[in-house]
Amino acid sequence: MNETLKRALSGAVYIVLLLGCISYSKESLAILFGIFMLIAVYEFCKIAQLNYYFSIPIAAVAYYFLWNKSQVINLKTIQVSIAIIISIKLLIYLFSIQKTTFKIVTRYLLLIGYIIIPFIITNYVAIGKKGYNPKILISILILIWANDTFAYLVGKNIGRNKLFPSVSPKKTIEGFIGGLVFTIISSIFLSKFYIESKILYIWIVIAIIVSIFSTLGDLIQSKFKRVAGVKDSGKIMPGHGGILDRLDSIIFVIPFINLFYLILYYVS
Repeated sequence: MNETLKRALSGAVYIVLLLGCISYSKESLAILFGIFMLIAVYEFCKIAQLNYYFSIPIAAVAYYFLWNKSQVINLKTIQVSIAIIISIKLLIYLFSIQKTTFKIVTRYLLLIGYIIIPFIITNYVAIGKKGYNPKILISILILIWANDTFAYLVGKNIGRNKLFPSVSPKKTIEGFIGGLVFTIISSIFLSKFYIESKILYIWIVIAIIVSIFSTLGDLIQSKFKRVAGVKDSGKIMPGHGGILDRLDSIIFVIPFINLFYLILYYVS
């Protein structure tokens, strides 16, 4: 099969499955992201040289007991705090010019805070004031896709200055700014005509979070693969690589959106 056709078909199946499960119910979302998480844990363990026979059962148990605990604020706060601390650790790793070799304990902490918790708290993002609202998570995914698409288009056409050449030579500063601008514009349209939210600034802030941290998440995953000497995190999606290759932006964005939710909760 032609490589372009293979990539298009697998991408279409992925999007239909993703949007279908999110739209159907919170349980179908939980099942899909639970499966995604287990595959991502396996892929990360291969890259980070961890024992997946130990890691996958631990991840499965944690997900089973925590996926539906969004209303337990103290537990949610603890999970988000761990994920944010690990995210900061990864940002330091990204911007470090020295070659970093993580100790085994640190690598397991990265597995927890970078992989397992983000997949768990993805379920929390879709819970609005009136219960499960699939439009919230779908809108966030659309913003991530808008950022990726317009960053690529703007960067390809007018990009001159490299954003992070040592990790991702094709990304440009112009592309990043273009992605940010169009993501904010997309958030305004989504807020008015899809979410029908009366508080526009919340979605503008979410758009800014998405644009910045989805780009950083992509760069972090690129650095992991570059250090590990692999092109893709896996081969489960023909033409696209592994689950982490598809969801690296989402899992890095989700903790910061949950943090924004918690800030709104605690100050309201």
